[in-house]
Amino acid sequence: MLSRVAYNIFWMSRYIERTSGMLRLLRTNYIASQDEVNNFSWKSVLRLYSDVSPLQTEMIEQYSPKVLDHLVLDVNNTSSVSNNIYRARENARAVQDHISKEVWQCLNDYHHLVRDPQIHNQVKYGDPVTAFDSLIRHGMLYYGTVDSTMSRGEGFNYLNIGRFMERAVLSIDMLNARLTELGYNLEQPIEAPALRYLLYSLSGYELYLKTYRGKIETPSVVEQILYNADFSHSVLYCLQQLSRYFERLKTESLPENYREVEFLIGKSRNNIRYSNMQQADSVTLRNFLEQSRNEIFNIATAFNRYYFGNG
Repeated sequence: MLSRVAYNIFWMSRYIERTSGMLRLLRTNYIASQDEVNNFSWKSVLRLYSDVSPLQTEMIEQYSPKVLDHLVLDVNNTSSVSNNIYRARENARAVQDHISKEVWQCLNDYHHLVRDPQIHNQVKYGDPVTAFDSLIRHGMLYYGTVDSTMSRGEGFNYLNIGRFMERAVLSIDMLNARLTELGYNLEQPIEAPALRYLLYSLSGYELYLKTYRGKIETPSVVEQILYNADFSHSVLYCLQQLSRYFERLKTESLPENYREVEFLIGKSRNNIRYSNMQQADSVTLRNFLEQSRNEIFNIATAFNRYYFGNG
C-alpha cells in the first residue's frame, strides 16, 4: 500500500474516533451543566478542544450555548466536531479505491448531517442532546459499516491502528481533565460527580457498577480506565488492539521499520500493564498520565516517519 493511502486511512479513522469521544463528552457535560446551573464550567473541555485564548475561555466557560456552538459547529475552531468530520471525509475522498463504497457514503452522509440546519438549531437554541444523539448514532453506524463491509487487508489494519491510538489518547485526556477538576485530590470524602461524568463520557458507567458494586471511588475509576482489558476504552485495551493490528503489517513492512515501531508499542503497552497507579499519589499519577500520553505520540511520530514517509 502506498504511504499516502495508509496516511489518509489512518487519519480518517483518528478524526472519526476523536469526533465520537468529543460528542460523548459534550453530551455528558451538557447534562451535567443542567444539574449544576450556578457553578458549572466548561474550562477543562475548552482546554482540550479549543484554540481560544485564556481570556476568551473565561468569557464563555459558563455559557453553554456559546461553548457548544464553538466546539461543535464553529469552522474557525480547528478542533470542532464539524471540522473533524470534514477532514475525515476529505481523507476518505482521497482513498475511495481502498475503502468500501458503503464507508465512503456513510462519511459523506455524516458530513451533511453535521451541517444540517436542524442540527445547528438544536445545538444553538435549546435541544443539543437530541443533536448529540443523532451525531453519535451516525458515528456508531460508521463503525458498524466499517466492520461489515471493509476487507481485512492493510487498509483495515491502518484504520484500526488510528482508531485505537486516538482512543487511548482520549481516555488519558479525559481522565486527566476530570482529576484536574478535582484538584488531583485522590481521596474524595464523598462520591464526586466528576468521576461519574467521566465514566459516562467513556461509556463505562454500567461496567463500573457491575465490576465494583459500590460507590464510585477514584482508585477504582483509575483502575478501570487504565487497566481493565475488558473495557473497550481502557488504555491497556487500546494498546493491546494497537499491537494486534500492527503485527498484521509485519509481512508488508521493512524489517528495520517494523522493529522500531514494534519496540515503541511494546514499551508503551508494558509500561501500562506493569504499573500500579490505583494507590499512587497525585504527583505520581499526573506524571504517569503525561508520560503515557507522550509515549503514544512517539508511536504516532514513528508511524509518520517509517510508514507514511513524512519523517
